[in-house]
Amino acid sequence: MFERIEVFDKRYSELNSRLYEPSVAADPDEYQRVMKEIKSIEEIVLTYRDYKKALQTEKDSLDILNDNSDTELKELAQLELDEAKQQIEALSEQLKILLLPKDPNDDRNVIIEIRGGAGGEESALFSAVLFRMYSMYAERRGYKIEIINENETELGGYKEISFMINGEGAYSRFKYESGVHRVQRVPETESQGRVHTSTTTVAVLPEADDVELEINPNDLRIDTFRSSGAGGQHVNKTSSAIRITHIPTGMVVECQDERSQFKNKDKALKVLQSRLLKQKQDAQANEIAADRKSQVGTGDRSERIRTYNYPQGRLTDHRIGLTLYKLEDILNGNLDEVIDALVTADRAEKLKESMEQNG
Repeated sequence: MFERIEVFDKRYSELNSRLYEPSVAADPDEYQRVMKEIKSIEEIVLTYRDYKKALQTEKDSLDILNDNSDTELKELAQLELDEAKQQIEALSEQLKILLLPKDPNDDRNVIIEIRGGAGGEESALFSAVLFRMYSMYAERRGYKIEIINENETELGGYKEISFMINGEGAYSRFKYESGVHRVQRVPETESQGRVHTSTTTVAVLPEADDVELEINPNDLRIDTFRSSGAGGQHVNKTSSAIRITHIPTGMVVECQDERSQFKNKDKALKVLQSRLLKQKQDAQANEIAADRKSQVGTGDRSERIRTYNYPQGRLTDHRIGLTLYKLEDILNGNLDEVIDALVTADRAEKLKESMEQNG
């Protein structure tokens, strides 16, 4: 493990020296490339340097304890030794986690598709609640939201809505949201005051790069139509909405958010690329890990991952057994506690698998 980190440490020093070279400073693209590589290994290197400092403190403290008769000095050395041992253990565990293979999609932008499931209008209304929650969370983290397509109901819910979240590391934060979200509450459409259960499905896709997945234009059927909505002034009078069908897979993508047909086509192609990339990556992952499945994973569209219970103010994530009685706070975009718990559980599972594989 430490041989690998020594290589990172040496490379980190080389890269930091390169930043001061005139040729790098004068080339914005090269400067960005160097900075990106520095950032990718910085946490490992700095943690390793702290680890080495703690090892040196341990050695120095042991030397004092073995070679000195001053009682007061020995007491101080013992305190430093105890603290150094705790640091060594904690930093060693942190390094094991940092050296786990990184999800190559983590730094990408993300496309989220929310669709109403069982429960009719109530499901559509909860889709709007989830969209609001994700929008507020994205705003807190400084991400930018761009709506791709929406199919709104008369009561303000969504039969479906798809949108892109732009920002560094967006996929790493949202990837655990994929799956079936269950809500238990008294519906706004229900006058009897009974608690109903409905579901909404969320799909999370990393944005695909153009170079990663080429789509044959002959495989596409592109139709134009008039945008539809809840009615009133939002109805589009021109045929600017786009529907793209990928003939080999039967995959259909619609985009009607923009007034421009070209912009809608561009967005729809982006979603199609991302869906096809996700399909390809899922197939590869299933081949590699056919005999084992991560406890947390990034969710499956058919898997019930979470319950939102309004009467009890409770959120439960079924994958990791997490229950929090702060539902309103979470629905207002304070998702970090939930996502951090999922990240920690996922890392722990991967670390366990890594240790089992290595003997």
